[in-house]
Amino acid sequence: MSTASTDAGVRNAFDRYFEITQRGSSLSREIRGGFATFFTMAYIVVLNPLILGAGVDSEGGKLPIAALAAGTALVAGVMTILMGVVARFPLALAAGLGVNALVAYEIAPEMTWADAMGLVVIEGVLIGILVLTGLRTLVFRAVPTQLKTAIGVGIGLFLMIIGLVDAGFVHRVPDAANTTVPVELGLGGKLSTWPALVFVIGLLFTLVLFARKVKGAILIGILGSTVLAIIVEAIAHPKGWSLNVPSWPDKVVSTPDLSLIGHFNVLDSWSKAGWLVCVMFVFTLLITDFFDTMGTMVAVGQEGDLLDESGMPPRTREILLVDSVAAAAGGAASVSSNTSYIESAAGVGEGARTGVANLVTGVLFLLAMFLAPLVSVVPFEAASTALVVVGFLMMTAVKQIDWTDYTIAVPAFLAITLMPFTYSISNGIGAGIISYVLLKATTGKSREIHPILYGVAVLFVLYFVRGPLESWLL
Repeated sequence: MSTASTDAGVRNAFDRYFEITQRGSSLSREIRGGFATFFTMAYIVVLNPLILGAGVDSEGGKLPIAALAAGTALVAGVMTILMGVVARFPLALAAGLGVNALVAYEIAPEMTWADAMGLVVIEGVLIGILVLTGLRTLVFRAVPTQLKTAIGVGIGLFLMIIGLVDAGFVHRVPDAANTTVPVELGLGGKLSTWPALVFVIGLLFTLVLFARKVKGAILIGILGSTVLAIIVEAIAHPKGWSLNVPSWPDKVVSTPDLSLIGHFNVLDSWSKAGWLVCVMFVFTLLITDFFDTMGTMVAVGQEGDLLDESGMPPRTREILLVDSVAAAAGGAASVSSNTSYIESAAGVGEGARTGVANLVTGVLFLLAMFLAPLVSVVPFEAASTALVVVGFLMMTAVKQIDWTDYTIAVPAFLAITLMPFTYSISNGIGAGIISYVLLKATTGKSREIHPILYGVAVLFVLYFVRGPLESWLL
């Protein structure tokens, strides 16, 4: 057999395994999508260490930023590749925002950092058990298709507001307690900084490329905005960049610090903080991870037209299993629970449809361990342009919801609006499910409710009132 025919056989096997042709994709689209996803979520390598490093545990200990950055990139890279190989779905993973703040500011102060990471490992194992027993998939199937669609739309709006806030286009009003307006355009109601202008120009540039159906529009928009940001920084030296300052670093390569890997303790937290505190923390982590991932994979699948007629993505069980492994892996590496990232939709918007994009994104995360100075060149103001464009794409699915049936329209409305307004996917899903069960049950349509949704609604009620419960029980 010739070398050419052998190479062709390998390519065909690769194509069949990842279903590249079957899903209407190509290797070039997957590579572009992988790059777009990485650049859109690469900020986590910088932001997660800042959030975790700002907190202190019960012993007043601080964590080394460099070790947190290396661990964040390592786990994100390995878990993203695992998702690509096992689930073959274009869904990247990294340390979860919101969860990391919960860990740093609420859980860690009650115990040592190793103990807090032990609780994260326990939460990941519990989710894994729910997947293996089929309960997590069953819950996912129990959610009505139109509500799943609403969840995807809500996440689109959530992505948009994340992009606008991260880019500095929208700011919280400093004295919001004394005004009816909680957020404002720029600072003082106007765009007064160079970074905000970079975002606006970059967004308009990306939208023009997108409207003209230019291949790689989102990725070109990120890279073009970054070049503009570097030029602006070199000429004007402006203040106000959200996180990364877009200047060329003194060095490109750095040696990763992996000293925090394996720094966790599963059992001591229960004796130090008390079983009730630990149970409430694990419950909160579990609910957040459980439903955030459900919403994320629906939204990404919806964007890529990868859902079946019941709103299920391919290999749902594998997606959920890898996600649960990632939660435990994040705890084992001392970088907080890892979960599926909605920013993956940027890669799907760029054309990704298979796990090949994950291979690209994962390798880039692993390289980021060594190229951290170079990764930090891309500012939020450049990467956030992708989030706004993808938010628009996901919003278009709103037409699939029957707005004349209030028993589905009202839950859909609550799910869509509460995600961006409360900055939480779980809050939107919870409000949607609770109101769906309530409205169906009180309008004589209880037979349309899957039995398991009653239990899910009760869990979400407990989730929403956990503050009063904690103060009463503790």
